[in-house]
Amino acid sequence: MMMIPRRNDFDLFEDMFRDPFFTGTESKVMKTDIKEKKDKYVIDMDLPGYEKDDIKIEIQDGYLTVHASVNKDESDKEEGKYVRKERYIGECSRSFYVGDNVKDEDIKAKFKNGTLTLEINKKDETKELPDKKYIDIE
Repeated sequence: MMMIPRRNDFDLFEDMFRDPFFTGTESKVMKTDIKEKKDKYVIDMDLPGYEKDDIKIEIQDGYLTVHASVNKDESDKEEGKYVRKERYIGECSRSFYVGDNVKDEDIKAKFKNGTLTLEINKKDETKELPDKKYIDIE
């Protein structure tokens, strides 16, 4: 008797239950890591399938917003239907509060191999604290 191992890499029934519909709505785009260093913050954001020209970064009112848009040409003349489609097509954006003192010249951006890296210089936000005031008890 010969034993044939079960192939887990193409089991439609199991794949169906791994779908976000059954397991939750985990986003597959814009996965982000934020690291704090001595003098700056480093944000690494996964944007697979995007080109540098598809990404816009803006800063306004203390918020840094990354906006990405991709439109693949769907004019494929070949007949057939998708059995599974996981690649993202459309627009997505993500915002981070960086403070009102951060300006565009404080941010450096690089895009390489589907990863956007942002370096944001820390700003000294020394605010003068008001004097302590005590409340009299009657």
